[in-house]
Amino acid sequence: MSDLGDWFRSIPLITRSWFAASIAVPLFGKLGLIDLRHLVLVPELIFYRFHLWRPVTSTLYFPVNPQTGFLYMVNLYFLYHYSSRLETGAFESRPADYVFMLLFNWICIVITGMLMNMRLLMIPLIMSVLYVWAQFNKDTIVSFWFGTRFKAHYLPWVILVFNFIIGGSFVNELTGNLVGHLYFFLMFKYPMDLGGRSLLSTPEFL
Repeated sequence: MSDLGDWFRSIPLITRSWFAASIAVPLFGKLGLIDLRHLVLVPELIFYRFHLWRPVTSTLYFPVNPQTGFLYMVNLYFLYHYSSRLETGAFESRPADYVFMLLFNWICIVITGMLMNMRLLMIPLIMSVLYVWAQFNKDTIVSFWFGTRFKAHYLPWVILVFNFIIGGSFVNELTGNLVGHLYFFLMFKYPMDLGGRSLLSTPEFL
């Protein structure tokens, strides 16, 4: 148990908080401590009944059951692995910038979810972070299922295709990839590589 505690405490703070919440909220829902209907994104209830927690809980909740358990565990691993790498890599000593990235991606994903009637947003947010990591580490060789190896630049799209093949859907992954691309383009690509003006910056209050 102490080894598990040591491992948990070794996770970078922001990732640790996100990771813990992504376990706690589904667990509370599974145990019946929270009504599952109160956790998903329902725009009408947000705007007309002021259920202001739904944009947050919809990115933390996942309906865990025998059919979805494997997908949930895979995405928890993606969250832990790639968020930790970003927080201690490209965003090392810049926690405010990392929080801003998560906030920007979250806002974009919630807006997209409302427009597309998406009720669960955990996977898009995780994929958006994975996409940003892949852009910072585009030439890094990564391993995927069955020993396949390729550059990290392709990883978000390989995951999209793989999940489409095994699950028949790619909307969550595509949403996350596009939001991650929007953040990376506005924050880094456009001002640094294309010489454009800075369109995105971390607010002073962070």
